Amino acid sequence: MDCLGSFSNDPSDKPPCRGCSSYLMEPYIKCAECGPPPFFLCLQCFTRGFEYKKHQSDHTYEIMTSDFPVLDPSWTAQEEMALLEAVMDCGFGNWQDVANQMCTKTKEECEKHYMKHFINNPLFASTLLNLKQAEEAKTADTAIPFHSTDDPPRPTFDSLLSRDMAGYMPARADFIEEFDNYAEWDLRDIDFVEDDSDILHALKMAVVDIYHSRLKERQRRKKIIRDHGLINLRKFQLMERRYPKEVQDLYETMRRFARIVGPVEHDKFIESHALEFELRREIKRLQEYRIAGITNFCSARTYDHLKKTREEERLKRTMLSEVLQYIQDSSACQQWLRRQADIDSGLSPSIPMASNSGRRSAPPLNLTGLPGTEKLNEKEKELCQMVRLVPGAYLEYKSALLNECNKQGGLRLAQARALIKIDVNKTRKIYDFLIREGYITKA
Repeated sequence: MDCLGSFSNDPSDKPPCRGCSSYLMEPYIKCAECGPPPFFLCLQCFTRGFEYKKHQSDHTYEIMTSDFPVLDPSWTAQEEMALLEAVMDCGFGNWQDVANQMCTKTKEECEKHYMKHFINNPLFASTLLNLKQAEEAKTADTAIPFHSTDDPPRPTFDSLLSRDMAGYMPARADFIEEFDNYAEWDLRDIDFVEDDSDILHALKMAVVDIYHSRLKERQRRKKIIRDHGLINLRKFQLMERRYPKEVQDLYETMRRFARIVGPVEHDKFIESHALEFELRREIKRLQEYRIAGITNFCSARTYDHLKKTREEERLKRTMLSEVLQYIQDSSACQQWLRRQADIDSGLSPSIPMASNSGRRSAPPLNLTGLPGTEKLNEKEKELCQMVRLVPGAYLEYKSALLNECNKQGGLRLAQARALIKIDVNKTRKIYDFLIREGYITKA
């Protein structure tokens, strides 16, 4: 037999007796060998030896009662709960009303006990402090602070830096446009009235539940952005480029799983693979030395120097074969002569040489992670890569040209150049692309 506490004064809060189905009044009995659900009996049924299905009268049992002290020897657990409920109902400081509702204690006893054990008690004070800190930590997830030693940047609206930061405003720790920015629109016409039918009320509650799920998704995405430091996109991309190309490819592939494992675990995973790559490369180099019969690092340096020389000679033979293959092409011969001159002067032959015009074409723009990329189709992505134009700027120029074309009924190249003040060659490519794809028409 054990004696346990039950902290509820309302009989309706307790399950009914399994013998007579009446509300249980303390003390009552709980069978320790039956359940779940728990098997409760009142004292009258227990003394009669009531048995039901698997329950037998000789089972071990527990006495459920709140008639025992908790904080003060003169106050039972039931009176402690009654005091808290009375203070909640009557308000703090209305001790006479609290005493009238309790019936077992005077005004002075209620005030003294409450102040001593619930206000000035260090145990409860530390508990309340922990609860407050937990609540602050919970609400801290709603804002995304800019962790930096410098003053956070405050870019102007719709500037390039603002687009790179996805519209993030460091001074307010929030975004200009939230994820699922129009989620609140579904609630604007909902009004709960008393004469709603059950089905209509259930439908309205379902809409509210859907809205809550959309808010949770919004907060989840903010937490991912904050934890992984995705606000400062340029710094994030620079950190990616410190890895070798093979590790960068793995980083790009595994990025979608970062939201699951967390930022620290994800960084550990990538760093471990980067270390593995370095170790494998070093092992391969040492194995090459072993096959060549090299036993010390002095010989290894000589071997590397001779290997580099052989590679340069091989490149010379390759370039000569290319020139001989295209001997009728004078430009190919001129290119080979320039590359040969660079090799003889000690420059690396892997550097691409300038064309006859003296200019070198820039590599395509990498659109990975740039805001607005998801709004482009494949042809538009290819255009932005070739003209090296960020997706956000392209969308602005496209919108301006479409609006002007709709107003004028057509658009000329000169009008397009007057609208968007960028390089004329880029403007022509954008203009020709929009004409070719049918977005605008010529005037």
